[in-house]
Amino acid sequence: MNDPAAPSPAAEILGALHSLEDRLQTAIEPFELSLAKFGLLASLASAGKPISLRALAERCACVKSNITQLVDRLEAEGLVSREDDPEDRRSVRAVLTREGQKRHAAAARALKAAEQEAFGHLTAGKLDELLGLVRALKGGS
Repeated sequence: MNDPAAPSPAAEILGALHSLEDRLQTAIEPFELSLAKFGLLASLASAGKPISLRALAERCACVKSNITQLVDRLEAEGLVSREDDPEDRRSVRAVLTREGQKRHAAAARALKAAEQEAFGHLTAGKLDELLGLVRALKGGS
């Protein structure tokens, strides 16, 4: 740590995160998805039902305008559709289409394989330790 030429801890961590992000993005490129699009599809898939754009924004920790743009793109690709919210006529809900379900499932398998490749060399104990450190950096416990 005292070597002035050595990268800072933040630079090392950011470099590792960028590398991991690149690996994960590469894994889902064949499915024509970005990590952001995949995240939205994953939120819809895990909900198992239509979700309002406001609720999607909260789930994805994103502002509603960004979610609207993502839903627009996914709708244009036939992966998501919109429907009126029967409980609030001012609101619109996003619905995962059959094609969206298929593409999400295939991309999820590719991501799982990429994660296994990235973390497979770590023992369960080391992976738990790493996750604990990451949570500590995020300010959680």
